[in-house]
Amino acid sequence: MNTLRASPRLPLLATAVAVLPLLCAPATVQAQTVLKIGHVLAKGSHYDVGATVFCDELEKGTSGRYKCQMFPAGALGGEREQIEAVQLGTQDAVVTSTGPVGNFVADIKILDIPFLFRDYDHARKVLDGKIGQDLLAKFPAKGLIALAWSENGFRHMTNSKRPITSAADASGLKMRTMENKVHMAGYKTFGILPTPMAFTELFTALQQGTVDGQENPVGVILASKFSQVQKHMSLTGHVYSPAMTLVSPTVWGKLSDADKKVFLAAGVKSAAATRKKVNEDEANGIAILRKDGMQIVEKVDGESFRKAVAPAYAEFAKEFGAANIAAIQAVK
Repeated sequence: MNTLRASPRLPLLATAVAVLPLLCAPATVQAQTVLKIGHVLAKGSHYDVGATVFCDELEKGTSGRYKCQMFPAGALGGEREQIEAVQLGTQDAVVTSTGPVGNFVADIKILDIPFLFRDYDHARKVLDGKIGQDLLAKFPAKGLIALAWSENGFRHMTNSKRPITSAADASGLKMRTMENKVHMAGYKTFGILPTPMAFTELFTALQQGTVDGQENPVGVILASKFSQVQKHMSLTGHVYSPAMTLVSPTVWGKLSDADKKVFLAAGVKSAAATRKKVNEDEANGIAILRKDGMQIVEKVDGESFRKAVAPAYAEFAKEFGAANIAAIQAVK
């Protein structure tokens, strides 16, 4: 009787068949890189809209070689913590207001001067023009890559104590501020007691009465549901708050020139989407907040605030240069 004997060639043949698809695979296939990007605002906020567009554009522009894992609502910490992580390379990117960024790139603190910008059109023209682009160019030397100017918006005051119609009404209120010396110097001229605090701690601080109030753009107040813990809101528009998408030099240094262009273009599109969302929040948010129970002062005595902050401008001129402040104010 004949018995079948296994051919010694079969294992070799099986190996060859298994390897064949690998040999035939396109040589251009590259490993996918997943970037960790964070911000401190809630899902659906203007930061979240901007971060989503940024990630979509990256994936599309690199044919899926770069994707994002998004961490909203302060999941990776406060803004300053996230900026430090991006600088160190332990986080890949962050969408942040410029409030704490001045601690890393001092030159941009000039943008935080109260009543520096007339309106949104003025602010956007400054940032998109030579002044803004020259400021972006200062970031690499400080260990950060700034892709584009995005937006947080004009900041307004809320509190749990009383309506604010003039600077005198703000006097004595304990207000949370960003960790930003320019903001704090300006707010002191209003008689406010500025209390620097990470944004991630703010809702609880308002809820518990640790601070009386805070100041932020309409979109932030909406997304953060501050109407639940603040009774009064005044449309002071005292500071314009830019934002930006920052990328780690660790990531940037590994990119080809073509991919760098994709990242920069994604930053620009992200900023445009964020500004569009800010416009929508400004147009619709006041009615929503009023419906949520906030008492809103729309007509604020802006001149009283400008007069109060005027003495601080002498110090700002010393720090940033009167000519530099005037150049921003002169943009039409």
